[in-house]
Amino acid sequence: MDTELARTFLAVVASGNFISAADRLHVTQSTVSARIHALEQQLGCILFVRNKAGTALTPAGRQFQKHAGTLVRTVEHARHDVGVPRGFRAAITIGGRFGLWENLLLKWLPVMRAAAPDISLRAEIGMEPELMQGLVEGRLDIGVMYTPQSRPGLTVELLFEERLILVATAPADATGADAVRPGEPAHGYVYIDWGPEFYARHSACFPDFIGPALIANIGWLGLQHILENGGSGYFPLRLARPYLADGRLIRIADAPEFSLPAYMIYAAEGRADFLDEALDAIRRSAAAEHAAADAH
Repeated sequence: MDTELARTFLAVVASGNFISAADRLHVTQSTVSARIHALEQQLGCILFVRNKAGTALTPAGRQFQKHAGTLVRTVEHARHDVGVPRGFRAAITIGGRFGLWENLLLKWLPVMRAAAPDISLRAEIGMEPELMQGLVEGRLDIGVMYTPQSRPGLTVELLFEERLILVATAPADATGADAVRPGEPAHGYVYIDWGPEFYARHSACFPDFIGPALIANIGWLGLQHILENGGSGYFPLRLARPYLADGRLIRIADAPEFSLPAYMIYAAEGRADFLDEALDAIRRSAAAEHAAADAH
């Protein structure tokens, strides 16, 4: 079976419809339809039912889903084995959210290099949809993110709970861009999109908030903006800690805190020993970083 057909099938499952799958794969919708039709002919069954909400898996489609993931991962693992750089016995590809590289995975890289110098490492940054797709397809061995989705054949493990706290620069005045808007948590507020659960809890805590003047989908971007221009926002304590220590940021007293779980995702079965070593090293790095943040 052409693995491109299996990849297309998994893209439709992940995105929920043919149009979004086409965008993700950078092909036309007709190409996606043709690939799914060819796959259904090869398997002799219907995999999807289309409806107004998008697409839904048939019972046969749900059965094929686990086999599609296994097929694609097997091919990708074969490419890994064949494409291991000379002088190394194996390779690991890890992807994570930008904020989880800061003070966590970046510290893990040298630890892993020292512990297993014969393992080649590939590091990637991405958002949850592409990280999950990479894990499903086998392009990624490990993913570290905030809002994973459950997928057959993958283990989702809680690493730690981020503590999101409200921090701000000292307000220059109460006018212009530095002014407090109606219902705003603090002056010059930048809303960081930490995911749907944060949005729901944030809305409940600040029901009169009329909406942010600036939104950032990456915490680092929002943090750099307020450090440069002034303002406020919710950030993980472990990332804000050095700026609180040097006085560049202050913590807003009595502001509500939010929790943000961070997860590690990897293959549930068939892992090589060196991958388990890498997972253990990430667990140790996460425990050390989280303990340091809690001690602040």
